[in-house]
Order: sequence, then structure tokens, then C-alpha cells
Amino acid sequence: MDMERMDWDNMRVFRVVAELCSMSAASQRLGESPPTVARKIDDLEKQLEVKLLTRSTRGVELTDAGRVALSYINKMAESVDNMYALAGNKASELEGRIVLATGDGLGPYWIAPRLPEFNKRNPKVQLRLSVSEKVPDLEAGEADISIQFTEPKAVDGISRKLGVVHYLTFGSEAYLKQHDTPGSLFEYYKHRIILHEGYVHQVERWIPKIAELRKMIDYAFITNSAAAMIETCANGGGIAVLPSYFVEVDNRLKALELPEMAPIQFWITYTERVRRLPHGKAVLDWIWSIFDERKVAWFRDDFVHPSQVSKSNDVIARAS
Repeated sequence: MDMERMDWDNMRVFRVVAELCSMSAASQRLGESPPTVARKIDDLEKQLEVKLLTRSTRGVELTDAGRVALSYINKMAESVDNMYALAGNKASELEGRIVLATGDGLGPYWIAPRLPEFNKRNPKVQLRLSVSEKVPDLEAGEADISIQFTEPKAVDGISRKLGVVHYLTFGSEAYLKQHDTPGSLFEYYKHRIILHEGYVHQVERWIPKIAELRKMIDYAFITNSAAAMIETCANGGGIAVLPSYFVEVDNRLKALELPEMAPIQFWITYTERVRRLPHGKAVLDWIWSIFDERKVAWFRDDFVHPSQVSKSNDVIARAS
């Protein structure tokens, strides 16, 4: 293959189509007609002599070869960004795109509310939040940074413990007025328990003698949506097992005066390539700041019950 004849414009179009999973959506973003977008994808596939996309009425999906090509094209685009940042005007604003993958809790309810602050400081950095319980393949380009609850195994990534999520139980005032508040974990059998599907299989890691306890607890509602848990609990549907930081999420939820059910560690993972990108480093520094245990009690190794903390301007400290 003649590398000098490779058309970057075709690769640019492919990158947008892969991001949006749609030819029509890509044509709207790029300001080009759908036939033109399709032709450029066809040209790229002919140049590479491989099928990059599978097309259907629902949109497009990357083939295995497409995922490999996308990872290299992303690296090429980021290399250009790096060139401008390092060889060009260093005083210019950071610019680029970072995909951050998180689960259904930390992403929407801790990271997203703090995004406006990051956007204000870095208006040209596009931070895309991908919410899924599936751990992404960073090398394949599924994300740039991952925050995950399973300990990273990849040897070619950079992984660090970011904090600990402490699970405890919440109820609404109306529900707690109608039902006796449990005095211990072993009184949960008297209540309807609301649980997230993402950690229903982690229960064995939570508390001693869980086998006996599972026989006693009525998991009345299991869902893969934290939003559904919040609304069910807030409207008197039972007791919800949620992270301690949810005391900041919705004031309709009241933390029960009971010990935590589980401390679960979580990690941040990224590649050396992302760390070297100026806008990648900006995102990483920001993530570390919003989980900083010196300012935020919820993610420390030691459990701090919501009744022991006071909140002021989004800075959490031990109440004296």
C-alpha cells in the first residue's frame, strides 16, 4: 500500500461514523451528504482491503478490523493534537476529545454534576461520558479512561486505586414512618430491599454469613438503573442499598443509622498515550481532584457515616 496516497479525510469521516454509529448522523455533523459519507467509507475500505463496518437498518457497527483501524486513527489524530500543543502555540487553550467510561453510579451522580466546572476551565476539551457496567478495552479504543470496580488486569495500562465506595441503606421519610427502622442488618427481612443489578452478584463480598442472610432478605426490586432505584425508594417502595455519597444526590433519601453493608474499591485506568496528551492530563488531574479524600469523605478507606459529616460548598469534612 502506498502510504502517501492514504486520504486522511476518509479516515476522519470513518472516525465520526464510528463515534456516532450512524451514517446519517455523521453526515449531519460533517455537513456532507449521506452518499458522500458512504463513498468515503467505501474508499477507505478499498484502500485497506478490509471491511470496517457492518451496516443495517439500525445503523452501523465496527468489525474487528474496524476496531483496530479506529484505535490507530485515534492515535494519529491525537498525535496531530500533540504536535500543535508541543510544537505550536503552547499558550493556546487545550483542545481534544476524551472518552471517560464509568458505571451507573459514579458517572451520572458524582462526575456529571461536576462537569460544568471542568468545561468552564477547558471549553475546547470535549469530555464524553460513556455509562456502562462493562469494562472497556482501552487499547481497542473503546474509551480513553476507565473508572471501574474490577481490579485492572491489563499489563500495558496505568491503573491506580481511586477510592472506596461505601454502601449503606436509605429510605424515604414516608416509608420509615410506616415501618420500623431495622436495628441491624439481620432485620432487613422485614423490609422490601431495592438493589442495583450491577452489584447484586457482589453480595458475597459484602458481609459475613451472607449465605444465611440472603435467605432472609426479600430483594423486592432489582434494576440496572440507579435512577429507578432513587425514584422507587423516594416514593416509599422500600429500602435502597446505595453508596454513601447519595446523601448529596437526593434529599428525599435518608441514610439509616446502621453500619455500612460493604466497602468496594474502585480504580482508574488509562494508557500512557492518554497521560501524555495535554487535554488527557487535564482530565486526569480533574478526576483526581473530585475524588480527593482530603476534601471528600465518601471515598476514604475508612467509612464515614453521613451523620458524621457536614457539607459546605461541596467540600466534605469530618464533623467535629
